[in-house]
Amino acid sequence: MEATHDVLVVGAGCAGMRAAIEAHDQGAAVALISKIHPVRSHSGAAEGGINAALGNASEDDPEKHAFDTVKGSDYLGDQDAIQVLCDEAPGDVYQLEHWGAIFSRTDDGRIAQRPFGAAGEPRTAYAADITGHVLIHVLYEQVMKRDIFTYEEYFAWKLIVDDDRCQGVIGWDLLNGGLKTIGAKTVILATGGAGRLYKGTTNAYACTGDGMAMALRVGVPLKDMEMMQFHPTTLSPTGILITEGCRGEGAYLINANGDRFLKDYAPNAMELASRDVISRAEQTEIDEGRGIDGSVLLDLRHLGAEKIIDRLHGTRELAMTYALVDPIQEPIPVRPGSHYHMGGVDTDLDGKTELEGLYAAGECACVSVHGANRLGGNALMETITYGKRAGRAAADWALTHTTVTVPPGIETDSERELKTLLDRKDGERPWKIRDELAQTMHENFGVFRRERQMQEQGRIVGYLRERYENVVIDDKGEVFNSDLTQALELGFLLELADCMVISGVERKESRGAHARPDDYPDRDDEKFMKHTIVRWIGDRPVLDWKPVTMTKWQPQERKY
Repeated sequence: MEATHDVLVVGAGCAGMRAAIEAHDQGAAVALISKIHPVRSHSGAAEGGINAALGNASEDDPEKHAFDTVKGSDYLGDQDAIQVLCDEAPGDVYQLEHWGAIFSRTDDGRIAQRPFGAAGEPRTAYAADITGHVLIHVLYEQVMKRDIFTYEEYFAWKLIVDDDRCQGVIGWDLLNGGLKTIGAKTVILATGGAGRLYKGTTNAYACTGDGMAMALRVGVPLKDMEMMQFHPTTLSPTGILITEGCRGEGAYLINANGDRFLKDYAPNAMELASRDVISRAEQTEIDEGRGIDGSVLLDLRHLGAEKIIDRLHGTRELAMTYALVDPIQEPIPVRPGSHYHMGGVDTDLDGKTELEGLYAAGECACVSVHGANRLGGNALMETITYGKRAGRAAADWALTHTTVTVPPGIETDSERELKTLLDRKDGERPWKIRDELAQTMHENFGVFRRERQMQEQGRIVGYLRERYENVVIDDKGEVFNSDLTQALELGFLLELADCMVISGVERKESRGAHARPDDYPDRDDEKFMKHTIVRWIGDRPVLDWKPVTMTKWQPQERKY
């Protein structure tokens, strides 16, 4: 065994680092494990901002924030979890500021807040349009200040379970090669989302659902896996995120005819409706022939050069670099793209899973604060608030328990499994399967869901999983073998796709990101005001259901 720790955090984005900081400050011996350098984590790509009811530009309060989040979730969010997020958010943002987060400011020196979609008040605190980049560096400074050990460029592959308890991780040392076993009294999964399931995605190549799949494989259930959010403004054709902050600052969406088409879909909120509403509106315009090369246009020109350069300089740079468009002069081509997984590892309000010793936080977890549709700005807030809570809970448990036991032979079994994969001489290359998975998920399980397409996708995923049993890896070496890790990531993605499809087929309604316009166009609170729960039994996902936690807000029709 490489080493043992009180708390081992898998993933070093905002949720992982915030969890590690909190666990350390509770007195635990903490380590991080990350397959990439921490500041390269995908949290750094979050652009628009972080939601907290600071009330700097309005009469905002946590209660309004909570209601907007409940409504935005299409009433699938757990209201107790949402209340915790909204109540703790202001203090958590001020702590980030005291740690050195440089937020944009109002003229009188307070933290600036911009309007975001489906929010009743301007509550999105921001650092120009690079908020995630700022926060991840601030958190990394705090990690270094505390001298928290990091297993950098280690690929976490399997959770170690002994005595009905999670007791560590088996990972592949990318830098030196070889499997390594790291023991821990508690493990926190903070590995982010699984956007690489789709062809068009804002997600980094590293977002392959590792933590979700690792939990699934040891019997921990996943929740609401059908709920994949499509962001309405991803740069065509790359899928790079164009922040909601553009619309928060007043940008328009127009079709090929130059019409602000959202007047037909969300006449009150227009470009500041919820993401699921805008994505469906865009896709409808494109499908009905009012798009331009499979896109619509995001028009910033009326904002003026000064505002664009001051508040949206990163967006301008992306548009100029990747679409050869200067938004000061012409509109940006955008379209819906896979962006954020509302589903994930089922946890309680402290990030605890049903497996003793295992916790999860951030996008890989589902507590559930986002329900069927996440509000922009709530994801960064969730990484901080629930990362902190998971870190505290994991440390509290670890500090009252003394032992770590790793079953003999566990690493030998894993080495044998890898040897079989590396020794295979003939077969199919993983990238072919990965590309087919991404293309077919985009076609059959995208913005709109149709029964026949979802069932067909289930068959396709089953066929791809059969082919995956015979993949061949060309690189037989040990050092920086990304060929090997990408093949293992593909295994994760295939299992998660299976979970998503079974959940989507059985949710026979339209709610938030799960839109079934042809057969079940309406929300059905009587039958489906409940979470999907998926477990891996044998070699396939098995579906169950779990009630939504309601506290004070009863479901209403959702209009914007």
